Amino acid sequence: MTLPSKTRLLDTVSTPADLKGRSRDDLKQIADELRSEVIDAVSVTGGHLGAGLGVVELTLAIHSVYDTPEDKLIFDVGHQCYPHKILTGRRDRIRTLRQGDGLSGFTKRAESEYDPFGAAHASTSISAGLGFAKARDLTGKDNKVVCVIGDGAMSAGMAYEAMNNAGSDMSRMLVILNDNDMSIAPPVGAMSHHLSKLVSSRSYRGLRKFAKSVVKPIGLTNQARKAEEYLRGFAMGGTMFEELGFYYVGPIDGHDLDVLLPVLENCKAMESGPVLLHVVTQKGKGYEPAENSADKYHGVAKFNVVTGEQQKSKSGPPSYTKVFAQSLVKEARQDDTIVGITAAMPGGTGMDLFEKEFPERMFDVGIAEQHAVTFAAGLAADGMKPFAAIYSTFLQRGYDQVVHDVAIQSLPVRFAIDRAGLVGADGPTHAGSFDIGYLGALPGMVCMAAADEAELVHMVRTAVEIDDRPSAFRYPRGSGTGVELPEQGQALEIGRGRIVREGTSIAILSYGARLSEALNAADMLAAQGLSCTVADARFAKPLDEELVNRLAKEHEVLITIEEGARGGFGAFVLQHLADAGALDTGLKIRTMHLPDIFQDQDKPELMYAAAGLDARSIAACAIEALGRGNVQDIDRLARA
Repeated sequence: MTLPSKTRLLDTVSTPADLKGRSRDDLKQIADELRSEVIDAVSVTGGHLGAGLGVVELTLAIHSVYDTPEDKLIFDVGHQCYPHKILTGRRDRIRTLRQGDGLSGFTKRAESEYDPFGAAHASTSISAGLGFAKARDLTGKDNKVVCVIGDGAMSAGMAYEAMNNAGSDMSRMLVILNDNDMSIAPPVGAMSHHLSKLVSSRSYRGLRKFAKSVVKPIGLTNQARKAEEYLRGFAMGGTMFEELGFYYVGPIDGHDLDVLLPVLENCKAMESGPVLLHVVTQKGKGYEPAENSADKYHGVAKFNVVTGEQQKSKSGPPSYTKVFAQSLVKEARQDDTIVGITAAMPGGTGMDLFEKEFPERMFDVGIAEQHAVTFAAGLAADGMKPFAAIYSTFLQRGYDQVVHDVAIQSLPVRFAIDRAGLVGADGPTHAGSFDIGYLGALPGMVCMAAADEAELVHMVRTAVEIDDRPSAFRYPRGSGTGVELPEQGQALEIGRGRIVREGTSIAILSYGARLSEALNAADMLAAQGLSCTVADARFAKPLDEELVNRLAKEHEVLITIEEGARGGFGAFVLQHLADAGALDTGLKIRTMHLPDIFQDQDKPELMYAAAGLDARSIAACAIEALGRGNVQDIDRLARA
């Protein structure tokens, strides 16, 4: 006996074209099945769950009404795109999400023609959508452009810059504001739904245009406009978007296909100007554990579908993030000028722990890294000690402010740079690859990297005491190495590294958390009779030139290691040695860094092995440079 499929109708959908002509009842059933498929898939892979569940009906409705991929659908941020991937020919691979050689957790151009624009950072969709709209107009095409942006992403100035641009030249596009926190939405009900259908209809638009033509000759245009804006603003909260040049529709229930479908049809029929459709959704919709969770299951590990219980991580050392947060709390207890700043990532950066103890000294500025940096600069300029905890990949967005507002003025902003190096399942968009180079280029900046969690405690303390210039310390995602943590951090001497192991022929100079792999590599080399010095640079800027000179002078081979892109710590060391004339002595020097590619997601240990930054690769590099030893023996030791 064959059991009926739980996804009977979804099984008939291979591409969005298969949704055309379906009855509303069928589409509602497909939505239910799609939601179940998302829940089931993420229970296997882990990933972003709540955001996708919140846009099931919206995604289905857009693909039903619009003609993707000819019509461009741009998600912002991409973690809400799992239902979209299932509907666009990727259902058979959906259980490879965020895995090695699997589907990306975000939209990705190289993955599908239905992903016209990659998105993993927030607030980019309207800018990109405007680009698509202009390209369409310049090439004489007639396709539609639809951008789906969350209310959180609307906290970034970039979204408003794009809206101002789009509204000023009346570009034809639809922006869907997915409001899942009720943060800017008035109450949603039958009257609001009715008004939204009304104002998006052709008859209303025609009447509105006719009314404007009547009142203009008799000088009542301004009064009529104010009256209309008052009524629509009172009922629907759209005045702000209207002022930016958008025709506002909403808010409507983003889970009600009886409302969504006709409103989208009306929006599609609009022939000029940008439109903003305001939909209200519930993050985690349709899955009770997610609905009841404080973060609506924003990011989850593998979980039990029935109970919602997430797979617990193995017990072990605390994460670097937690160690940073706890250290900062200890410092703040003794210094009431210490304040914390995060850009919409209090949990991810550990600043939620700081906020629990010092709520009045903790500032979450939203998805606004540029503002976060300059805000921190203002605090520093008036005598406070700001710690801006921002992922490396997100700090890139505020780089101009780091240069202009912080570094040029030598303001003591402390940058706590989380997610330094490779990050596993989130892939290249979230990897902390570039901060060593882009911060190390700035005059006066102090750049540190923690080799282990104890070093991180000391670097927090060091940053507290740096009061005449900006500083940054970087640390990776995940658990520490298990070293004993000091009760209180001790300030490090600025620009001084340390020797961890003494040797004779090979020197390995590590910057950051690859130190443990460097020590393992030294053990492998020692098994072949090759003596290694292992040093922890601690600082990329100012560089410990004395230490570098000693390593270069006393060893045949010098290897630098960093969890960053080419042009970072290794380049700083090479520059110093070149200036000092040490490269003319026959020294064999190798710089080990992340490869000059954007690495796709995988397990972190596999990513580092592929990048050539594991112990085996370090030892093999030393043997190649020295010209002695056996790589096969290294491979044998690595397997053991």
